[in-house]
Amino acid sequence: MTLLLTHPACLEHMTYPGHPERPDRLRAVDQVLAEDRFNRLARDEAPEGNLDLVTLCHNEHYVSELRHIAPSSGLVYLDSDTSMSPGTWEAVMRGVGGAVAATDAVMTGAHANAFVAVRPPGHHAEIGKPMGFCFFDNAAIAARHAQRKYGIARTAIVDFDVHHGNGTQNIFWADRTVMYCSTHQMPLFPGTGASRERGEHDTIVNAPLAAEDGGPKFRAAFENMILPQLKKFNPELIIISAGFDAHYRDPLASLNLKAEDFGWVTQQLMDVADTSAGGRVVSVLEGGYDLEGLKESVAAHVTALMGA
Repeated sequence: MTLLLTHPACLEHMTYPGHPERPDRLRAVDQVLAEDRFNRLARDEAPEGNLDLVTLCHNEHYVSELRHIAPSSGLVYLDSDTSMSPGTWEAVMRGVGGAVAATDAVMTGAHANAFVAVRPPGHHAEIGKPMGFCFFDNAAIAARHAQRKYGIARTAIVDFDVHHGNGTQNIFWADRTVMYCSTHQMPLFPGTGASRERGEHDTIVNAPLAAEDGGPKFRAAFENMILPQLKKFNPELIIISAGFDAHYRDPLASLNLKAEDFGWVTQQLMDVADTSAGGRVVSVLEGGYDLEGLKESVAAHVTALMGA
């Protein structure tokens, strides 16, 4: 059975009016997953993570500074598009706790796989700085937790958000035990993710795509570049940075994917997990800023997960 973890505290991270990373994103996800076709999901609340988990991937000075500047009122701007409100800290820590709890549920066999519906996203957060709406890298923390608690030797993080996950790449650049794979639009924020960026142990796999490439080229990138490297790596756990802003309706990019492309790639990753990881897949929500596109894409993604 597929586990869904979320928490209402993730609605309390506020951004300025007109900001694309807004509470309505999570409301849209909640709305579509409340439909009868998702009745078989096991549902629970994402617990709050702790700082010991966060410092698996982020340095202590950054973590303590972020905690210190969390406001009691108003917004504090960390860069031009990343800000904190009074509800941000708990929302961020629910994201950490949700990703870790999902990993526990999948590693112990309590659930076949899991989807963690939280915000803000995480994959742009680097070891020592926030960036691009992100504060802590939930997917990366989940990977480190799986290593520390369960002795996982090889974890793969696969990121199909339309923006490159510079934070995840930054965290695992010199780590031979974690493979990071990404499709993303280039040129586009944050500017990283060229195919020549391969990490110190050839465990970074970037497959950049051009604007308007669409589903066929996205699928070809997985079939020709990412899936062969994943299979060779033989991961014991697959974590998905599930961003849905490559959808054709999304306002922040123009990769022009459709919901069925997200369903397809989810199934491909599940097939790899079935071969090498006992089917273990943990998916964590990243981007996706058009509400209808987000609903369609999450529905396709979770439907595929439920087919396990």
